[in-house]
Amino acid sequence: MSTLDEADPTCPPPPPGLETVIIPRAHDVGGFEVRRALPARERQMVGPFIFFDQMGPGEFLTGKGLDVRPHPHIGLSTVTYLFEGEILHRDSLGSAQPIRPGELNWMTAGSGIVHSERTDPAKRDHTQRMYGIQSWVALPKSAEETAPAFAHHDAGALPLVEDAGLRMRLIAGEGWGLKAPVAVSSPLFYADAILSPGGRLPLPAEHEERGAYVVEGAVEVAGTVFEAGRMLVFRAGDALALTAGAQGARLLMLGGATMDGPRYLFWNFVASSREKLEQAKADWKAGRFAKVPGDEKEFIPLPEARVTVRAEARPA
Repeated sequence: MSTLDEADPTCPPPPPGLETVIIPRAHDVGGFEVRRALPARERQMVGPFIFFDQMGPGEFLTGKGLDVRPHPHIGLSTVTYLFEGEILHRDSLGSAQPIRPGELNWMTAGSGIVHSERTDPAKRDHTQRMYGIQSWVALPKSAEETAPAFAHHDAGALPLVEDAGLRMRLIAGEGWGLKAPVAVSSPLFYADAILSPGGRLPLPAEHEERGAYVVEGAVEVAGTVFEAGRMLVFRAGDALALTAGAQGARLLMLGGATMDGPRYLFWNFVASSREKLEQAKADWKAGRFAKVPGDEKEFIPLPEARVTVRAEARPA
């Protein structure tokens, strides 16, 4: 769903304890709202996370559904996590995997992969809710040319902790004494945390770059309250905690090690050099990427008018 090019909203100055606060830009895609928090003007990456989209919440009417045609990726892992609904993932490796709330689809593009994301035709005989997050994790230079791979993890395979007003599932990486089973290419953490009113969650101290996206409710940090739809990026090393407001809160916590240099983004491609991007563009136009079995008839053409973005590993 990397189709947005609108200017970023103006974000307020960060309060003490935070490096920046990002207000996602919103766009309507056929009646379905997508809100993009990363990359943003204030911050392009948080650890290896270089792309962060909130999909919905929204509803597809009977007969309708999500139809993201086959498209390519290089240099990243796509991470799909749902709160509501279901998406059928297919890719050029032959994977055909539905994802449901609380589960994880982790697709590593490496040197190149093609995938599609659709609503299963069998599910279109009734209205469908859709709500979730898709993020991209940039690969370190040592893994950019790795062979593509796909992994699915059921909700029961992901570490879950419930304690004193907190219910948290570790989606990927390591944090808070937990370790998720998905194979990652660099140190990171990614977690779905639900806080009861007044519930608290400390930031993981072992990671250099740390962020939190307020999905629902509101949280207080260092005396300032943040409503839903805000990406909070914290200063390295500060020992801070997030406290839920009177209605509770749901957060996605993310971050990890600083990337090993800037990345270039064009459409669905991420690379450490412009040359890699140009090669990927030429390969897609020439039909040199593999097809998606079971979804061979359609594809998304290369968008010639898109602009290449240089994403810095740390803010200037």
